Amino acid sequence: MPKKAARNTKSRIVSAAWQLFYEQGYENTTIEDIIFESGTSKGSFYHYFSGKDALLSSLSILFDEKYEELRPQLSKIASSFERLLFLNRELFGMIENSVSLELLKRLYSTQLVTKSEKHLLDRSRTYYRMLRAIISEGQKSGEFSEEFSVSEIEKAYAMCERALIYDWCLSDGEYSLRKYSGQILPMLLNGFLTKKRKI
Repeated sequence: MPKKAARNTKSRIVSAAWQLFYEQGYENTTIEDIIFESGTSKGSFYHYFSGKDALLSSLSILFDEKYEELRPQLSKIASSFERLLFLNRELFGMIENSVSLELLKRLYSTQLVTKSEKHLLDRSRTYYRMLRAIISEGQKSGEFSEEFSVSEIEKAYAMCERALIYDWCLSDGEYSLRKYSGQILPMLLNGFLTKKRKI
């Protein structure tokens, strides 16, 4: 199977699964439901996933797809600072409106105890590649200070996003994740701006 077709099949399974988890709950969603909703086959499902639990770690795939969807809009945003805030607003809006809080909690708890791959920290993900590109452009344009490396800024930004999601989970989603992040992230990023760009 060509790589692109394989990615599309896996992506359809992941998207269908998370939509069903959100609409009818994890426990009430069967593998047969996911196969039907994704328009794939049982063989395809088991080629990519050992079972329903294995899909919990696939949320990072869904997040990366959202970033790919947003990529064309980045060229319309002048500053790297605003590009990062735009990506965050859109992703956190998606999380609030289409990802079950219970499953998000489950994902974070499994990532904390797993001895295997930690998908949220995988630096080859679209998420990290886009962050590095935006931050690097920001340094070249004199927006972000070169006192910090691209990796240091990327790590702080990603850590802040994970912390915001973790706290939102701990608080049982009692406040708007998107709105609160819109207050916190600019303060973090402001610390990496050059003196003339500081807000």
